[in-house]
Amino acid sequence: MLESNPYASPYTVAAQPADARATFIRKTYAHLGGAIAAFAILEYFFLQSEAMLSLVAPLMGNWWLVLIAFMGVSWIANKWALSSTSKGMQYAGLGLYVVAEAIIFIPILYLAMAITGSATLIAQAGIITAALFLGITAIAFVTKKDFSFLNSFLMVGGFIALGLIFASMIFGFQLGIIFCGAMALFASVAILRDTSNIIHHYGTDQYVAASLGLFASVALLFWYVIQILLSLASSD
Repeated sequence: MLESNPYASPYTVAAQPADARATFIRKTYAHLGGAIAAFAILEYFFLQSEAMLSLVAPLMGNWWLVLIAFMGVSWIANKWALSSTSKGMQYAGLGLYVVAEAIIFIPILYLAMAITGSATLIAQAGIITAALFLGITAIAFVTKKDFSFLNSFLMVGGFIALGLIFASMIFGFQLGIIFCGAMALFASVAILRDTSNIIHHYGTDQYVAASLGLFASVALLFWYVIQILLSLASSD
């Protein structure tokens, strides 16, 4: 649930010539593809590493600490990615966020493999996430509407979701598949908003920050699609 500030540059994409807009969009999605590829490679090696699994295992019973740490890392990564003075700092922010996401995902991916005995469920979640992402992206580019009005909904929804997550960890209740479905919808709306910002609001030099914001929303959707599939698999 990473929030970015796509309004930092006065030279927004929408105000630029068609070739500049096209270049910005290509760079953004190329960086998104690179972030996803890096995430997948890191997960492959992390899941093969006994040392990494041993390091992450104790955190599974202290998810509130993980969540707080992740929120802090997300804030730092986003701040770096929005740097207007250093391209290296922007890439450092994107890299930091990808690594943080890869570490956060280790337990749930390990659980998915343990339950199914293979990576089938993970592959299914990846396909579903990709299909939803492509559909939402098509809506944003075909309609060309400005969906920045969704910011308020996402902000309020994000606080409610965090409150429920913390409450579940404190009082020990399960949020269940309905919550996961609602969060998958939340992530889908975030992708729509982020894609709209790519079309309308980012500056042409902010493609790293744009890719980070979109990667964060895609990762959130992937997380809850896995949760839904795990719930369905467990109920069989």
